[in-house]
Amino acid sequence: MEKEENIKSEADDNSQVLENTKNPDELSEEKTPEVKTPEEKTPEEKTPEEKILDLEDKVARTFAEMENQRRRFEKEKEEAYEYGGFNFAKEALSLIDNLERSKKILENDDSLKNSEALKKMLEHFDIISKDLISIFTKNNIKPIESLNKKLDPNFHQAMMEIEDSQKEPGTIIQEIQKGFTIKDRLLRPSLVGVSKKPENIDKKNEENKENLEKK
Repeated sequence: MEKEENIKSEADDNSQVLENTKNPDELSEEKTPEVKTPEEKTPEEKTPEEKILDLEDKVARTFAEMENQRRRFEKEKEEAYEYGGFNFAKEALSLIDNLERSKKILENDDSLKNSEALKKMLEHFDIISKDLISIFTKNNIKPIESLNKKLDPNFHQAMMEIEDSQKEPGTIIQEIQKGFTIKDRLLRPSLVGVSKKPENIDKKNEENKENLEKK
């Protein structure tokens, strides 16, 4: 009886060992713990020194942006102060234009020529025109000098060419409409007529040149 019990006990022990011993296939299927590569590892928390450097960089960028905005605002304010009346000044020039047109109409009126009435009216027109230009000048709106000057595309606009043997080609010999500047900007260009060589002179020069070549 005791022998049977010993045999049974050994069988139970062997069964327990078999249960605890796993199949190699089952062992291969068992998941191994993941080992992260250096790239996959979560970044370490920044040190206090690194955090301070980041904060200093952000503060410096913020101050730089604020300074740029301040400069833009100052520039816009300055331009608004200096050139805020640009459109008004440009439209106000029509007063001078109308005065000049009125003077020419009166001067060309045969019924008024050589009369005292015409003389007095023209004097009043001149006074008004000078007063307007004086007011403009005080506000940095100045007329452009054109007559007998070389044509400058930055300030003049040529409307016609006039034959003139006395003037160098490209010289302004007629002012159709006066131009003005406001500070360092062009308010409107002067409309002008410029000189050019007479065609008959050019023809004569060509003929003389041909005659010399034939000789």
